[in-house]
Amino acid sequence: MFHHILLMSFAPDAGPDFFATAQGYVARIKAECSGVEGYFLSENLASRSDGLTHGIVGVFASSVAHDAYQASPVHQEMKAFMATKMVRVVVLDTEQGA
Repeated sequence: MFHHILLMSFAPDAGPDFFATAQGYVARIKAECSGVEGYFLSENLASRSDGLTHGIVGVFASSVAHDAYQASPVHQEMKAFMATKMVRVVVLDTEQGA
């Protein structure tokens, strides 16, 4: 399994409509990208979040599936949309057992 984890913070004006659209992209990614074992966007509940208010956790069948997701049109659309309000992002890509 390949894990793709993002921790993010957003501009103060990233409100409910912004996150509803982002959740629509999550649903599309799960429907349109093969090899996605799990994928979700959620608020970060950690008290030690260092201001990183949200996260995406993606689990892929393989690094090849992750690479295909990265290049997919829906992921490119989501990245462009999220970038309009994203202030900071930290990424972890790792393989289980690596």
